[in-house]
Amino acid sequence: MADKKVALVMGSDSDMSVMQSCIDQLKEFGIAPVVRIISAHRTPEISADFAKNASANGIKTIIAAAGMAAHLAGAMAAGTTLPIIGVPLAAPGGPAGIDALLSTVQMPPGVPVASMAIGKAGAKNAAIFAVQILALSDETLAKKLSEFKETQRKKVIEKDNAIQK
Repeated sequence: MADKKVALVMGSDSDMSVMQSCIDQLKEFGIAPVVRIISAHRTPEISADFAKNASANGIKTIIAAAGMAAHLAGAMAAGTTLPIIGVPLAAPGGPAGIDALLSTVQMPPGVPVASMAIGKAGAKNAAIFAVQILALSDETLAKKLSEFKETQRKKVIEKDNAIQK
C-alpha cells in the first residue's frame, strides 16, 4: 500500500482525540496515513507547501480536520488537484461544530471539498471515503472494502435477529 498514501492533516493536536478513529479505520484497511498538524491560519506557508507538494510526495487523497473557522480543508483544496475530504470538528464552547461544518461545506465553485459529518462519525467516514477513492484503482483494497461492507451488513442482521427472539 506504500503507493496509496492518505494524508491526515489536523489544525491542532487537540483534534487527535477525534481523528484517532480515522487513523484506526485507515489502518484496518492496511493504510498507514501520513499524519500532520498544520494550521491554515498559524502556519499558512506550511499548509500551502504541503498541499502543493502532496501529489509529488505520493499522497493520493488528503483528509483535513479542523474546528471553529475550519479553513484547513479549503486551504488544502486551493493548493492541489487531489481529492480533499473535510472533517468539521466541534470546538469547546462553540456551536457544536456547526460553524466548522459550514466552513467546510461552503466552498466556492471550482474548489471542491467532500465534507463529512461533524466529529467521530465524520472522521471514520472520511477514512472509508478515502478507501473508496483508492479502491477505484486497487483491486485488493476494493476487495477489503467489499468485505467491510458485508461485515457491517451481517452485524445489523445479527442485532435485528437478537431483538426478535
